[in-house]
Amino acid sequence: MPSATRYIGRLLRVLIGSLCLAALTPGYALDYPLRPVTLVVPFTPGTGIDIIARTLAQRLSVQWAQGVVVDNKPGASSNIGTEFVAKAPADGYTLLVTATSFATNAAINSHLLYDPEKSFAPVAVLANGTLSLVTSPANRAQSVQALVSFAKAAPGRLNYGSSGNGTPQHLTMELFKLEAGVQITHVPYKGTAGAVNDLLGGRLDAMFIPVNTALPYVQQSQLRMLAVLAPERMAVVPTVPTMKESGYPGVQVGSWYALLAPAGTPAAIIARLNTDVNNQIAAPEVHAILEKQGFAPLAGPPARLADLIHTELARWPRVVAAAGIHAD
Repeated sequence: MPSATRYIGRLLRVLIGSLCLAALTPGYALDYPLRPVTLVVPFTPGTGIDIIARTLAQRLSVQWAQGVVVDNKPGASSNIGTEFVAKAPADGYTLLVTATSFATNAAINSHLLYDPEKSFAPVAVLANGTLSLVTSPANRAQSVQALVSFAKAAPGRLNYGSSGNGTPQHLTMELFKLEAGVQITHVPYKGTAGAVNDLLGGRLDAMFIPVNTALPYVQQSQLRMLAVLAPERMAVVPTVPTMKESGYPGVQVGSWYALLAPAGTPAAIIARLNTDVNNQIAAPEVHAILEKQGFAPLAGPPARLADLIHTELARWPRVVAAAGIHAD
C-alpha cells in the first residue's frame, strides 16, 4: 500500500511537471483564443492604421473561428487608446495596433501613464509607410535645395502644416529644419485633412505627408512632391528623388505600424500571435490591400519590433529638445 501511494505521488508530480512545462511552450497556446479578441486602434476610423487593423481582424477571425473586433479609441495623440491597452489584462484578448507616434509621444510627454517599453510586450511589426515632402504649386520651390534656399533667404516666412503638435509629421519637419539649418513656421492642425486642404489652397508652403496620401494630388498637379523619405526611389513616383539624393541623408523617416500586447502576456500567446499575424501579413491578398494603400508589408519575430521601438525612442528626444516642443 505504501508503495502504491508513493507511485501515485510520483505520477502526480510528473503530471504536474508536464503541465508546468507545457505552459511555457507555444503548444500550450494552441487553444487560444477561446473568446473574442479586441484590437485597439488609438486613431479615428478610415485612417491607414485603421485599414491595417481591420484587414488583420477580418482574416484572423476566420483563421481562429473567433470574433476579432477593432475598437477605435482616438485622442491625446493616440495616448488614450495606448494607455487603455497598457492597463488591460495581460491575457492576449486586448491588443494594441500602433504606429510611429508610439515613440514620438514618449519624446514629447514625460508624464505618460505608461512606459513605452516596460508596459508592453512586442508581438510583430506589421507594415511600413513612406513620407514625402510636398509643397503647394503656389510655392516656387521646384526642389528640396530650392526650398532650403528660400527658407534661408527669409527665416520664418515660410510655413508648414502638420496633423498636430508632437505628431510624426511635426517632428519630421523639425528634424529636416535641424539638418538643413532653416527656420520654417509650424502651423498645427487637428488632423491631416485640414492641413492638406490649406496646403492645396496655398495657405501653407510645405508639409510631410504619406506618399499614398499625396499621390492623387500630385498626379492632378495640385501638389508638388519634392522628395521621398525612403532609402531608394519609389516605383510609384520614379522621378522624385530621395532625401539622401537631395543632400539630407539624415532625414530618412518611415511611418511604421505594429502590434503590441500588455506586458506580462504569456510567452506562449505572444508566440502564437506572432506566428498567425506573420502568416496573414505574408498572404498575397493582404499584400495587395496594403500595397494599394501605400504600405510595405513587414513581418518578423517580436525581437525585431523591440529593436525598432528601442531605436525610435532614442531617436526623437534630440529633435524635440532642439525644437523646444512640449506636450499640449
